Amino acid sequence: MSKLAKTVKMKINSKDFRVRPGEKVKLQAWPTAVKSICNSKKAYRKFLEDHVEKLSALQNLHYASSRYALLLIFQGMDAGGKDGAIRHVMSGVNPQGCEVFSFKQPSEEELKHDFLWRTTRHLPERGRIGIFNRSYYEEVLVVRVHPEILSNQGLPAELLDEKSIWKERYRSIVDLEEHLHRNGTRIIKFFLHLSKGEQRKRFLERIDEPDKNWKFSLADLQERKFWRRYMDAYEDCLNATSTHHIPWYIVPADDKDNARLIVSRIVIDALDDLKMAYPKTTAKRRRELKSIRDHL
Repeated sequence: MSKLAKTVKMKINSKDFRVRPGEKVKLQAWPTAVKSICNSKKAYRKFLEDHVEKLSALQNLHYASSRYALLLIFQGMDAGGKDGAIRHVMSGVNPQGCEVFSFKQPSEEELKHDFLWRTTRHLPERGRIGIFNRSYYEEVLVVRVHPEILSNQGLPAELLDEKSIWKERYRSIVDLEEHLHRNGTRIIKFFLHLSKGEQRKRFLERIDEPDKNWKFSLADLQERKFWRRYMDAYEDCLNATSTHHIPWYIVPADDKDNARLIVSRIVIDALDDLKMAYPKTTAKRRRELKSIRDHL
């Protein structure tokens, strides 16, 4: 067996990246980089190609069986690789069965509703895959880091107690996700765990390479100043909202290739676990198809 073949057959264990319920997450103890899964770009492309092909077949089955909905949530710091992971991992998925939503600053209309409203109205139907690039989790991350945002959300004063509001929002999120799970929506949550040093490197690339200039803004630099606050907010969030049915996966994100392979493996494993099957053809339907065939 060639070295390439051996590399491509390497096993990625999804459980290695899962936050167990009740586990106390300290992000400093979780690596932002692990040993390269592939020893060359050629091996990586072959490995990802195999994953994409498998995911495409599973997505067709998912769409045909139409028993579950699948929601993928991507969270992480700026330049964490969310866009790239979505683009590469889902490159073989039929666009008719998949939708991506990116959630930025809430609109005036969205601020007049509860904090879950703007995302829940985009939840995937059964048979489809929905992808949230950022999500309702922003309401316990960026809003927690910048409490002035909370004060501008138009909430009644008695609901703005910072000693209780985050726990209440965690509870709302967990209740929502458990409700969705009970009704056939499977949720996979990815935190792309990037180091501060790697973020700096990617920001410099965005400045130095003309084709990447559009990706960088001064707001990214401002948010970098709050790194420690974000890590604290992420730790609290991961601890409070990783449950038995809907755990978080902390994906080392300093190596983009590794991260994409890990993400794709986790999605494949989740779809495999659904034990899906194509709808069975009834005797009546077979007679109908035979009649149609006879007329062709």
